[in-house]
Parts: sequence; structure tokens; C-alpha cells
Amino acid sequence: MTENANRNQDPNGNTYEVIVVGGGTAGLSAALVLGRARRRTLVVDAGEPRNAPSAHLQGYLSRDGMPPVEFLALGREEIARYGVGLVRDRAVDVTREGAGGDFAVRLAGGRTVRARRLVVTTGLKDELPAVPGVAERFGRDVLHCPYCHGWEVRDQAFGVLAATPLSVHQALMVSQWSKDVTFFLHTVAEEELSDDDLRRLAAAGVRVVPGEVAGLVVEDDRLTGVRLADGTVHAREALFVSPRPVPQTGLLERLGADFHDTPFGRYPVVDANGLTSVPGVWAAGNAIGFAEQVVHAASGGYRAAAALNGDLLMTDLDALAPASRS
Repeated sequence: MTENANRNQDPNGNTYEVIVVGGGTAGLSAALVLGRARRRTLVVDAGEPRNAPSAHLQGYLSRDGMPPVEFLALGREEIARYGVGLVRDRAVDVTREGAGGDFAVRLAGGRTVRARRLVVTTGLKDELPAVPGVAERFGRDVLHCPYCHGWEVRDQAFGVLAATPLSVHQALMVSQWSKDVTFFLHTVAEEELSDDDLRRLAAAGVRVVPGEVAGLVVEDDRLTGVRLADGTVHAREALFVSPRPVPQTGLLERLGADFHDTPFGRYPVVDANGLTSVPGVWAAGNAIGFAEQVVHAASGGYRAAAALNGDLLMTDLDALAPASRS
């Protein structure tokens, strides 16, 4: 038996070849590939998927309209068929045991698990605008992504709540699903919009309403309007907002990964397969970017796992192969 094989035979079940931190779409996709590649793999799942507020996921071929909770449950069943372990816990710390050594992941429950490689798919959290009613109705008639929800609310009376001048893009995008769109500037001054912004909003038929939004009007558990601070109510049936994305990348920061700043947050630098600047650590899903939809997350997890498996294979073969002749 090789040295690497010995390292992954742990009578206490705490040592693996790969630990996947995050049990959402990207993490389960990576785990499925790794399980089928016969890698001893553990998924650490804190149970907080970003799309939990949504009743359905959309735009995923063959799974369009499926509830996210059902989608993830099927994923967990699939990885179990290939011997992949899953623990419901939160990874709170990670260290590396020497240069090029194993990674030690400490869980909130007190357990420490180790692996030769890591896949980080911890996603992000959506920090919603502090407007009364927005959080309570998020994922129902308060929405953020037209590709995810636009078809379901098509031709209704839309509102778009500005968070920054960049919210103009969202107002323009949703006009493809409804010709009745009102852009509430909220805390954005009209002077902050460029001439191109105003020209495009006018061309799309989007009404621009200045003034801070004070709350939502809800009747019979349905959004019926948006109330401004001056008491004015604008009848609306769906409201699009721009949450502030908060990447959950603390583990990568502890490992010293390189990051880059984007308009939507600070994310790790990765290659085309999700390899971070830390050798042996891959990342996928919303841990690497704001716009990673479910279908992208599944693809990213797959690519990361395939690259990781190849890396392990070549590492082990090089360790077994005789030294080349000089």
C-alpha cells in the first residue's frame, strides 16, 4: 500500500482525499464527479443555500421549475450512491499542516477533518435593502434576477428599487419582460444618472420616480404597491431589487488566497477550472462570482473536480515513478 493510500485510511473517519466545503449546487456537483472518480470525499454542508427563498429554480435544462430544496435533496442522494460522505456542519477554520501538507478543517461542532485537497463552494449572502417589507417578500414578489423570475411575472406592473446608479442596468433589463416599469431612485439622486442612462430609460419606456421609498403595500399576501416617504403610493405587482452580495470567502482568506475587487464584491482569483492561488485549493459557484447561476455553479463544480482529480492522479504517479535519468 502506498504512503498516500495509508494517509487516507483513517479508523476515526476524519481523513479524506478531498473535502468540499459547501453543499449547494457547485459543491454537490464537484462531489458527484469526485465520488465517481473513486476519491474518498466529504461534503461539509452548513445548509444555507443562497436560493432558499425561491420557490422554484428556472433556466436549468431538464430541471426548469423544480423547487431548490428538491433539487439539492436529489443531489445529496446521488453523491451518496458513490460513497461520498456528508456532514451537516459549518467549517469555521482551516489550516495547512506544513508546506504542501494536508488541510485541517475545523467544524463548528468541534470535529476536525483533514484532506489532501479542498474545494470551496461557500457561496455568498444577499444583503437586502433596508426597506420595510423587502426581506419578508424576497423570493416571492420582491425579486432580483429577471432571468430567474422574469417569465413568471411577465407583463405585470414592475418596480425597480435603485441601490446605486448601476441599478439602471437592472431597470433596463427587466423592461424586456414588462412594458410597465417604474424605476424608484430611492437614495440615488437623479443627477447621478448619466445622459446615456436617461436616454436609454426613456427609450425603454421606463418611468423614473425620485424620492426615498418608505415601504411596500401588501394586501391579501400580495404586493400591490410601493410607498414613498411623502406618502405617495405607486401601484406595483413585482419589485426588483439589487441585494449587496457578501461573498462567504473567509476560509480562502485564512489560507492566503489572492483576491480581486469587482463591482459586486471581492472574489478569489481563479483559473478556468477554479484553481485558486493556493496550491491544492479550488473554488466554484458564488464563492468566485456574483453572477454564477445554478447551471453555472453545477458546471464550475464539475470542472473543478475533474481538474482536482487529475492533479491528485499525477501527483501520486510522480511519487511512484522512478527518477528520470539525467
